[in-house]
Amino acid sequence: MLGSITNFFDRMVRRYLPDAFLFAIILTFVVFISGMIFTGNSPVRMVEYWGNGFWGLLQFAMQMSLIVVTGYILANSPIVKRLLGKISTLANSPGQAVLLVTFVASIACLINYGFGLVVGALLAIHVAKRVPSADYRLLMASAYSGFLLWHGGLSGSIPLLIATDDHFLHDEIGAIPVIDTLFAGPNLFIVGSLLISLPFLNRLLMKSHNNIGQIDPELLNIQANAMVEKVEEPTPKEEITPAERLENSKIISYLIGLLGLAFVIYHFVTNGFDLNLNIVNFIFLFLGILFHGTPRRFLNSVTGAVKNAGGIIIQFPFYAGIMGMMTESGLSEQLSMFFVNVSNEVTLPLFSFISAGILNFFIPSGGGQWAVQGPIMMEAALDLGADTAKTAMAVAWGDAWTNMIQPFWALPLLAIAGLKVRDIMGFCVMVLFWSFIPISIGLLFF
Repeated sequence: MLGSITNFFDRMVRRYLPDAFLFAIILTFVVFISGMIFTGNSPVRMVEYWGNGFWGLLQFAMQMSLIVVTGYILANSPIVKRLLGKISTLANSPGQAVLLVTFVASIACLINYGFGLVVGALLAIHVAKRVPSADYRLLMASAYSGFLLWHGGLSGSIPLLIATDDHFLHDEIGAIPVIDTLFAGPNLFIVGSLLISLPFLNRLLMKSHNNIGQIDPELLNIQANAMVEKVEEPTPKEEITPAERLENSKIISYLIGLLGLAFVIYHFVTNGFDLNLNIVNFIFLFLGILFHGTPRRFLNSVTGAVKNAGGIIIQFPFYAGIMGMMTESGLSEQLSMFFVNVSNEVTLPLFSFISAGILNFFIPSGGGQWAVQGPIMMEAALDLGADTAKTAMAVAWGDAWTNMIQPFWALPLLAIAGLKVRDIMGFCVMVLFWSFIPISIGLLFF
């Protein structure tokens, strides 16, 4: 039965799911029309909301583009390639390959979501090179499935935000420490359950999939060769210009690299373990400079890395426009209130989770979604006497849950993998169905 269900969704997704860019355009029209039907806004108003919000994710788009670029640069350095190669030796069969990629990607996403996306994709490529009989699409889906855990980990934007003293809902709920959110019973149960079960679920998907062992050798060769650093022929010493001496100077790379690492140490000493997206990019960038040895080798790697960021650059503005329409038209508030009206103090976290999962299709940014949904859910929790910390984490898990079938966050991984969204989403649908069970248990019974 599992094989039949998996193959059904894989066929449907590969046949009917469009490219991620077209998916964003379709969502744009869906929200545009829904705004007119359900909120009474005129077409002119919806166009205004769309256009005004269109550039609202520029900073975030740049951050995610740099995650792909700097992560690729770092992974293309000889030191990291050897490290990933050694980790990949733990897998000697397709089943072990799926288990290894899922587990490592999950742990990495618990540390930081941007870090996890890049590490998972790059490890999957190394493992596929070592175990060519593994299904490349399933390996990348396994790497992406680890992203399901990110909002229950150390970079979860909602629990970290409400733990600060100056967050925008402080007057209503105060500061909620992470001991009551990330390290509370419900979250630990959900994280532990998924961390243990996801690798074995993905392995079952491998066994149930008709195309097991059918990997596209050409695609794998392209991705593997793209990570091979181009070595230029050395110029005879008598012909080396001063500019070329600078470009091939290890001293310059080491000096600027050590300066960057000095700031990283200063950041953690003064801020604690604040592993935000900017500091992750900073670490990736300066380690990449150090590990490549010379500015010329570093720049050669940059050239190969930049092409992977195209999908992010062009698609994120469309999602920002969708977010603008959802929030300004009142659609997001209507959706949240629908679930609030059918909840009580016990079921509010569960319905908050479901509503957040639906809203995540249209506002796929955890921080942006909390800005819209947080005030509604926290007011409902206070009115109903529900646990505010658990309700907040329910929104966080809803935001993470439907990422399994929302291409927005898969773009960096797909760019590195050289795949289309339809190549992995059939498997991710099964992850979505399974994960609903432990998340719901954690929110209802802990």
